[in-house]
Amino acid sequence: MLENAAGKNRYDVWAPNADSVRLLVEDREYGMEHHHDGGARGWWRAPADVAAEQADGVRYGYIVDGEGPFPDPRSRRQPDGVHGLSATFDPSTHEWKDSGWKGRNLKGSVIYEMHLGTFTPEGTLDAAAGKLDYLVELGVDFIELLPVNGFNGVHNWGYDGVLWYAVHEPYGGPEAYQRFVDAAHAAGLGVIQDVVYNHLGPSGNYLPKYGPYLKSGEGNTWGDSVNLDGPGSDDVRRYILENAAMWLRDYHVDGLRLDAVHALRDERAVHILEEFGALGDEIAAETGIPRTMIAESDLNNPRLIYPRKDNGYGLEGQWSDDFHHAVHVNLSGETTGYYADFDSLAVLAKVLQHGFLHDGSYSSFRERHHGRPIRHDLAQPSALVVCLQNHDQIGNRATGDRLTASLSYGKLAIGAVLTMTSPFTPMLFMGEEFGASTPWQFFTSHPEPELGKATAEGRIKEFERMGWDPAVVPDPQDPETFQRSKLKWDEAGEGDHARLLQLYKDLAQLRRNTPELADGGFGETSVEFDDDEHWLQFSRGSVRVVCNFGNEALGTPLTGSVLLATDSEAALEEGTLTLPGGSAAVVRVH
Repeated sequence: MLENAAGKNRYDVWAPNADSVRLLVEDREYGMEHHHDGGARGWWRAPADVAAEQADGVRYGYIVDGEGPFPDPRSRRQPDGVHGLSATFDPSTHEWKDSGWKGRNLKGSVIYEMHLGTFTPEGTLDAAAGKLDYLVELGVDFIELLPVNGFNGVHNWGYDGVLWYAVHEPYGGPEAYQRFVDAAHAAGLGVIQDVVYNHLGPSGNYLPKYGPYLKSGEGNTWGDSVNLDGPGSDDVRRYILENAAMWLRDYHVDGLRLDAVHALRDERAVHILEEFGALGDEIAAETGIPRTMIAESDLNNPRLIYPRKDNGYGLEGQWSDDFHHAVHVNLSGETTGYYADFDSLAVLAKVLQHGFLHDGSYSSFRERHHGRPIRHDLAQPSALVVCLQNHDQIGNRATGDRLTASLSYGKLAIGAVLTMTSPFTPMLFMGEEFGASTPWQFFTSHPEPELGKATAEGRIKEFERMGWDPAVVPDPQDPETFQRSKLKWDEAGEGDHARLLQLYKDLAQLRRNTPELADGGFGETSVEFDDDEHWLQFSRGSVRVVCNFGNEALGTPLTGSVLLATDSEAALEEGTLTLPGGSAAVVRVH
């Protein structure tokens, strides 16, 4: 699928909609020749002497039917933003230093979700690389970077990307990206890149000038759907799969997080998700290093993580929102919107044992039945990536408030224990580990005044419909909204922030040293709970996790030794574990 029989040269471009294409290189124009062979149709080729030019940093673009110049859809660099000319970049010139890197498997690992622009004051890849020792001490295994591809403006969540092959220049561009991955591997950390193939941003999307990349009138939440199954979709799929391969091969990335795959509209017999699974396996076989494909999906469809030989898509993992919702509701008491079905410890017990709440059950938020059960013979709990907080569950709240803003240390600690000792693969959102006080709000920096105004007004209307006071919704275009969302690193060494950070470190170490927590199948988790007395405990092997959600002390019969407790007053004496209100403990049962 990835081999283009037309034998693309550096400046070749797919533009089947065009009657004429001219190449602009620096200040000179060249006519391009329309050609197709070997089944690849709609490609335009530059003159041989121009195509042979190998220098990096050469500015170029395309004049399509007299309009433009437009950037290259496969541009590796956009020094002047997404509306400017592209710049050539050869990734093979980087001298990689990670030859000793053997990779990491998803099973047994902890993921750390990071937004580069707000992780450090500088907001760059090189600055983030300076914090790798901190992440190693924390005990995580993978860094998951929110999207870094080219978007309009200086700062953005990253989900408004329009040039999927380029690394956003203010982050440091593609060379800084290679340095970051090299440094992460040297520190023993894998890198997962968040990629968005279900939609394009509102500014700088010139793909329709070239070809049928989108299906007009067949939209999803964010606009026209990407053309995965209509006329011309062979080359659109190739465009996407070659981009995925670029991250895994050219940038040595260890895996991809596939954004909102429920918005990938594909009616072909071989779904593009199955091709992603096959691609990851292919490159893993080539390199001897695991390549982890993780889907974000709200479908509760375990086919994503079933082996391809069993009619699955063969992805290593998928996000499980049901875990987040169950923990969030039982800690916060918030039951509005999609949280309504999760208001009991019975729900959390079901999720811990079976992975999903909605496995064919009725969803009041959707007003229909939703999901299907996970077959325990075809998938393991580690294939579900779970979290207490993530960029969506914080940033898509009206004020972008973290749990820190409303929960006590004790409740935050219970959430940490549940996430880090669950049978699933835990993911932390940057700053969660020290209870960051900073919000993580929705921010944009669209240079176009009309687009900025429409974004801000749309945000206010969205939350007004949900009953929020419009006055509390921050303006995404206000630079202070972005600045407020940056982590304050001095907090990590203070008071309860430092205490929570140490707890996360201890939990990561405990998880690494306690195989029962990450090994085994769904059937090996047993759960007991009492909704009236507000406690839940679950066991995997001889390890038992006990959580007291109530305000009063809890006494439970147990014989064993305490491996970890979130409250210093917890005690296991004379066959009874005593837990203060709002605390948790992990016990090795004898």
